[in-house]
Amino acid sequence: MNNAGEQLISDVVGYISELVPIHVEEVKSKLSAITARYHIQRIKEDETHPDLHEKIDFFLASKKLEGLSQITLDGYRRELGIFAGKVKKRAKDISAADIRVYLGSLNGIKMSTIGRKLSALKSFFSWLAGEEIIQRDPTAKLKPPKTEKRLPKALGIEELEMLREGCQTVRQRAFIEMLYATGCRLSEVHQLNRDSINFQAMSTNVIGKGNKEREVYLPFKAIYHMKKYLSTREDDCKALFVTERKPYRRLTKRGIQCEIKRIAKNVGLESRVSPHVMRHTFATLTLNNGAELVAVQELLGHSSPDTTLRYARITEERKREQHKKFLVQ
Repeated sequence: MNNAGEQLISDVVGYISELVPIHVEEVKSKLSAITARYHIQRIKEDETHPDLHEKIDFFLASKKLEGLSQITLDGYRRELGIFAGKVKKRAKDISAADIRVYLGSLNGIKMSTIGRKLSALKSFFSWLAGEEIIQRDPTAKLKPPKTEKRLPKALGIEELEMLREGCQTVRQRAFIEMLYATGCRLSEVHQLNRDSINFQAMSTNVIGKGNKEREVYLPFKAIYHMKKYLSTREDDCKALFVTERKPYRRLTKRGIQCEIKRIAKNVGLESRVSPHVMRHTFATLTLNNGAELVAVQELLGHSSPDTTLRYARITEERKREQHKKFLVQ
């Protein structure tokens, strides 16, 4: 028997002897015969319990089968790995107090970041409880921290036109029109192929979060600039947006971001514009123009209308117009 096994027997016998009178050597002998059939390993105080890592791997495998994106899975793995490195216990032994102490020890970070970390822990422990791997969810009564509510950044109509004027190539203009007209996420635009665009129906299908497919639409202006860009292509790469230099290949998400920044820099909007700002702009301007919330929700690929409501902030001009139009005098 190894040292870990002997120490375990001594600890157990010592504990039992405090409760009831026993013959110490006889109990040790019987326990030795039982534990001889097992491999016992002592967990060091500064070592993460392997049980927690095992449960994290089970959780990630399950979420992958549910269709979560690799980006989301990587985020879960990172956050849960940090937690496991701090709270060195078996999953079933972790309490709400352990989680509070862990979150409270995180200094110098924003409340929104703490909220994101808690969200990952809630997903993990609620899954463990739902699978009956643990008896109770220690995060069930933990509420996310209050965060400052900031309006999503969005361009005004004038700034949008400035951005269009700042395009120096047909490819740049195609970027702007595609991102604004569809309200697509960067990842959704990145994966589009040339044959993805149905020019006759003036639409395309994209794969969003949760591997969900939806149809988005392209107005005449976007169709015109997309055709103009594709007519300059002499390569046989299937990607919708490709690199400018040979060998032509699908432009990376980072490449699209850099191109948008380059356009914005031309007109002094560098600090204001990103692919996600274009998505916000689509949502805000469309809602301000009278679109129904449910329709915009579907176009953006949001699973909940609450997410779309973040964009339902009308301009001062629009508020004045609505007040004048609907006030009963």
